[in-house]
Parts: sequence; structure tokens; C-alpha cells
Amino acid sequence: MSTDSKVHAQGFIAQEEWPDVSAMIDGFGAPSLPASEALIGRTIEIRFDDGDTTRYEFHSADAVTSTVIAGARAGSRDRLSYRAVEVRPGVQFIDVLTGSGAEARAISIVVDLVDGRVTAADSWITLTDGVGRTGTVFLSGRIEGMGEIEPRRSSDELVGKRIYYRYSETERYEHIYLNGGTFVWHCISGAESGLADVDQTKTLELAEGLVIFYWKESVMPVESFLVVDLHEKRSIGRMFCWENSTQSVVHIPFDSRFTILNETSYPND
Repeated sequence: MSTDSKVHAQGFIAQEEWPDVSAMIDGFGAPSLPASEALIGRTIEIRFDDGDTTRYEFHSADAVTSTVIAGARAGSRDRLSYRAVEVRPGVQFIDVLTGSGAEARAISIVVDLVDGRVTAADSWITLTDGVGRTGTVFLSGRIEGMGEIEPRRSSDELVGKRIYYRYSETERYEHIYLNGGTFVWHCISGAESGLADVDQTKTLELAEGLVIFYWKESVMPVESFLVVDLHEKRSIGRMFCWENSTQSVVHIPFDSRFTILNETSYPND
């Protein structure tokens, strides 16, 4: 049966029939892009707009020490595992999972080593009567000595596009970007096959054809942060949530390749 036939055979799936988020873990598998070695041996101090300045000492391709050297949390120090991927020359996507259980946080950072600009998303879990939801705050920053903090501008570069994402051999999704704050996702094949929803988004400009894209799901307790490269036709990011059925954290790093299926434009009348 062709992919088109499978899609046409699918119908509406009620929320109570949706699988747990962890069902996607095996399907997504390990990220396909290699870890970046550009940060190994480097120490970078970043001043954030929440008042903290944090020193990152990158010991290897997967180990970093984070020390808050100024601000409300000064003195806080952690040795953490991280994943870094080179988005474009000089631009690094860094993803860290810190803490455990309901205290876990997913911290994803995009660092431009050329101009020093930094954008971070700090995601956490709030439990209410055993039911968890995630929340995310965005921070802007600058590498010390490379100028003042300049928040990224919102971008409409994805608006109107319909994009087909291939996350692995089995996981296929489409996104339809309706406007600057709303999109549709639809699972074509994989653990969530047939599921679809309309959710809140945020898109920030990184460079020509390169954006940060974030979404917060309304049914699943999921928040995702990724970098979408329209030139290379790929995305790099992570999903993060609290799975209520197992009372555990789910953190899924991923890469994808994609095809832009079409772009909608509206008549003037």
C-alpha cells in the first residue's frame, strides 16, 4: 500500500486512544547527525538577559561543566552530558538534560560563535496531583566580549509552507504552518500514525533560510525546540515532556530530512 493510500485510510482518533509519547522513542532511534567537535576544549562565558552569566567548559564531545558566575544563581555548578550539532559553520545547537524525575530540565541553546549571539530555551515540569505539564522560558544572551544582547526577531519564513519530515526509517510527519503562532502536525507513519493536532508555535530568525522553531502541544504534554534549515532541508532538535502514565521524563533528541511539498498564498480579493 502506498503512503498516499495509508493516509487516506486513516481517520479521526479520539484523544483517549492516543499512545504514550514514549512510543516514539524506538521509532525515532538515535539522531543521525554526528556530534560536533568544535566546542571541545573551549570555555565560553554567556551573559543572559535574566541577569545570570554562565561559564561553559566543554571537556569532550559529550561532557560540559556549567558554572553560574554572576546573577541570582551565582555559585551553581554542574557537570553535565550534552549533545552539540553544527547547524551551519559557526552555529552550534547544544542540548542538555539536567536533573531527574519531575526536577528534570531540558536546556537547548543555539550559539553563534561568529557574532556571539545566543538563544536558549529552558524547559521544566510542573506536577499537579500527579499530572505533569511542561513550561518553557526563552532567554537571549551574548558571549562575553562580543557585544550587547540582541534578542532574535520573530520570523514568518515558515508561514504557508507544508513540509514532509522524515525522522527515521519509520517516523514520518507533515507540518502545515498556518501563521506566526499556529501550526498543524500530522503523523503520516510511525508510532503516532493518524494523529494530528493544531498547536502553539514560536519562530525566531537565525539567518537566511534558518530559523528556531518551537511548539507546545495541547493534548500531549510535549514541548519541542528545533532548528529548521530550509537550504539544507533538515531539522535538528529535541522533544521533552512528562509522561503521566509512567510518571517519568521523556527526552527525545532527533534530526530529520524534509521535503517542502507546497506553499500556500492567498488571493487578494
